[in-house]
Amino acid sequence: MGFETKTTVLGSPQYYQLASTAKRYTLRDNGFTETNGGNFQLIRPLQATPQSKEGFQLKITVAKDIKTFKMSVTTANGLKAVNLFKDPKHEMLREKFTFLMDGFIDRGLFEEVTK
Repeated sequence: MGFETKTTVLGSPQYYQLASTAKRYTLRDNGFTETNGGNFQLIRPLQATPQSKEGFQLKITVAKDIKTFKMSVTTANGLKAVNLFKDPKHEMLREKFTFLMDGFIDRGLFEEVTK
């Protein structure tokens, strides 16, 4: 999966793009870490207990130019993408994903867009 200007996680009807107010320090202030390649990455567990090493995690990688990004919800080992919107038993995880993304929108990192 490559970097795109607007994207979503598997199964989600809502698309996101980077806000014009997103800057390097804004990313760092919101938990993103700089990778060796200069990109910014956030890996956040979606389970009820953050210490749990099982379950799903949200992965967002922003390119170093802060114009494109990619995001996915993966298994705990980060190797396989998961569709949270397919199974009704993932309702709490969908709410947590939406809560995290709404927080990023409020802090000026992302914007909701139509496909």
